Amino acid sequence: MSVRRLADDSVQPLAFSFNRANQVWAEQTILKYPEGRQQSAVIPLLMRAQEQDGWVTRAAIEYVGKMLDMPLIRVLEVATFYTQFQLKPVGTRAHIQVCGTTPCMLRGAEELKKVCQHKINHEPFETNADGTLSWEEVECLGACVNAPMVMIFKDTYEDLTPERLEEIIDAFEAGRGDEVKPGPQIDRMLSAPATGLTTLKGEGAAKPKAVESKRKAAKGAAAADADLPPSKAAKPKTYAEETSEAIKSPSPVKVSKSAESKTSTAPAPGASLDDKNRPAAIEKPAVVDDLKLISGVGPKIEGILHELGIYTYAQVAAWKKAERQWVDGYLKFHGRIEREDWGKQAKALAKGGVAEYEKVFGKKPV
Repeated sequence: MSVRRLADDSVQPLAFSFNRANQVWAEQTILKYPEGRQQSAVIPLLMRAQEQDGWVTRAAIEYVGKMLDMPLIRVLEVATFYTQFQLKPVGTRAHIQVCGTTPCMLRGAEELKKVCQHKINHEPFETNADGTLSWEEVECLGACVNAPMVMIFKDTYEDLTPERLEEIIDAFEAGRGDEVKPGPQIDRMLSAPATGLTTLKGEGAAKPKAVESKRKAAKGAAAADADLPPSKAAKPKTYAEETSEAIKSPSPVKVSKSAESKTSTAPAPGASLDDKNRPAAIEKPAVVDDLKLISGVGPKIEGILHELGIYTYAQVAAWKKAERQWVDGYLKFHGRIEREDWGKQAKALAKGGVAEYEKVFGKKPV
């Protein structure tokens, strides 16, 4: 396998942030991991970033690293190791990964590569003229008995002939990729013998229809458990509803039983500006504290806080629980203020600035 590197700076965006729906999804995903093991969420978060933008950018890698309080080099190691992560822009309708490992090579992978070179581009990782299709060769895709095979986004297409691959490519190019059935492209079920069963043929043996029914049930249960819809290969973007809002400043999500018990699971009803629990506003002072030093506050959130008359660390540190919940609801943070303990952060910054913050938290504000 070739060395995998990040795309040139000329195509790298300056910034990345999850949209609102994906930010909520990411925070809920992190909560699924045990205390102290939240960095294990790096793969699903990188995959969601790829689904949102079509590929994994340097900015996305940095963003995920900050969310997980994870060294940048560790996130880079993951992103550059797995070929599922695309490190440069790929086809918007399909990126075809052709397995070139021995079983697939012996059963026709070279012919599949020629199809990709003819119909897409002679060189891997280069798109066709319209930018809708691209391809690459990868190592084992894990269904050797069904060789040769390719993967398009999250789905595999197996038992391929050059002619069948051409048909699949044409379908994706026409925007009809979701009409192509993944899996074996011949009359076999999963990885059962192509010539029919040779064992387990007697009484009590599993019937193909029963096995298929169980497989579909298991697939549906797995999709429900992951809070994700079944894969639709024709849609490289995330299935979560896109919104124009995005959290601009990621931060580590700290999880503990005590913090979880205090977390507000939903915004305050209405979050009315006339609510009695709204924190008291003050006139803008001559010297305004840099609220962005509070983990979880970016330029956009800082601007909203200023509109509410909140300018200093002391104000944030003095909030009572009801006031924190009101702000959390107003920002639609779903408990983020409690999880990230804005009060404790603000108290440290008000007491001694960055030096006190580093003393309390063991690191500088991000």
